[in-house]
Amino acid sequence: MRKSFYILLCALGFSIIQVHAQIIPNLGGQRAGLATFSFLKNDMNPRSAGIGGASVAVNTGGYSTFSNPAFAADLTGLNATYSSYLVGAGVHQGLFSMVRPDKNNGAIGVSVNFLNSGEMDVRTEFQPDGTGQTVNASTVGIGLTYSKRLSDMFTFGTTLRYINEQLAEYKNNTFTIDLGFAYQTDWRNLSFAVMLQNFGGNSTLQGDYLEVDFNRNGVALENYVSSSVFRLGFSMLAYKKEQHSLTFNFELQHPSDNAENFRLGLEFEYLELFYFRGGYKINVLGHNWPVFGAGVRTHIGSHKLMIDYAAVPTNHLGFQQSLGLSFTLNNDIRE
Repeated sequence: MRKSFYILLCALGFSIIQVHAQIIPNLGGQRAGLATFSFLKNDMNPRSAGIGGASVAVNTGGYSTFSNPAFAADLTGLNATYSSYLVGAGVHQGLFSMVRPDKNNGAIGVSVNFLNSGEMDVRTEFQPDGTGQTVNASTVGIGLTYSKRLSDMFTFGTTLRYINEQLAEYKNNTFTIDLGFAYQTDWRNLSFAVMLQNFGGNSTLQGDYLEVDFNRNGVALENYVSSSVFRLGFSMLAYKKEQHSLTFNFELQHPSDNAENFRLGLEFEYLELFYFRGGYKINVLGHNWPVFGAGVRTHIGSHKLMIDYAAVPTNHLGFQQSLGLSFTLNNDIRE
């Protein structure tokens, strides 16, 4: 009976994937490009990327400063995490975070999320092959995270982030905030979570320049809001034996600058040492292929080290890859 149930569940999921373009309208897709700092939406958590981004209700340890700061309170020792994300077209993005738990069931952390385009040739309408000059684009977000366990099942976390963007001689600065909540039960490790990510005010580029239209008339730049995302999801232990387990994850994402979409993910764990992941994104333009990832837990002395990898095939940006290291000191200061 149980086997038939899982077969039916897999068949249903496959059917939904095949027809999602017909049953889920592209509501909100017309908003694409109407927000700034879109690099903040790139998934800098390799474990999350390997399950299709369905991670808002998953305790991802040191990556929680990005995926959901509510889970930072569950860390038991000082954690340092770094991840590298190859976006495509020579663009590289990285995330570094450090989180320290306290004795009052809370945690405080800092994080740096940065992206660099590398050097690009300057081109004009009269010199389409290049002027001989190069230009560089870079963005960085510096965040301060606080997380608190309010009860045995309920946690809360927030991240205040300062963002600086530089496009050649032009600059942009603003602040955003993340708000995350998680409710964890003791039945099949079922957890529910909700998060408002990258919520902030309007901002615009600043610099000594004059933007013109095709008629050579001066045009004022508009203010744009940051790329905020409302995330809602759950995670549960679908299957467990003595040496292995399977976790199912689901997430709904409602971005401010694009269509609402869904994320499905599975994570298979063996001996709490090896992890194999797969996921799918529904109604995400340019992501029609399943994603996958893997992880291994090892130690440096008595201190835990997690190594995670994810591969994300895309329609137009090629094969995006993500690699992360998360190191936790074995010194539970709450004991």
